[in-house]
Amino acid sequence: MNKVPLTVAGAEKLKQELHRLKTVDRPNVIAAIAEARSHGDLSENAEYDAAKERQGFIEGRIREVEGKLSNAQIIDPQLLDADGRCVFGATVDLEDLDSGNQVTYQIVGDDEADIKEGKVAISSPIARALIGKFAGDVAEVQAPGGVRELEIIDVRYV
Repeated sequence: MNKVPLTVAGAEKLKQELHRLKTVDRPNVIAAIAEARSHGDLSENAEYDAAKERQGFIEGRIREVEGKLSNAQIIDPQLLDADGRCVFGATVDLEDLDSGNQVTYQIVGDDEADIKEGKVAISSPIARALIGKFAGDVAEVQAPGGVRELEIIDVRYV
């Protein structure tokens, strides 16, 4: 299976989720199933059905997170030596040449992406346009509203 790139922070977030799923959510759903069973007839017990469905979701998510962590290639942006080039984990300051707006994005793994936090997925059009470029370069990004030109102001590894 292919390695999945993750930043150190992204891997830590997945580890915390896995810990919560195993130590909090799983025991809670087991208790809910036991409680529902004590109510008698399971064939018409909506609480039991809901608890079993929740258990299936939790167990599926545990397998998914464990799989992601086992296939993770954890990359620490602070240890990168990319000579100012945009690479996975880099934090990039950009200026939209049309509007003059400035934004800062960190290029992260698909599971870590959160545009509100300024984190864009490595597979996103903007990240693909930035990879390999240096400060001062202009990246053309194919956006839903058409092509946008973004000038790279600075590249940092934090």
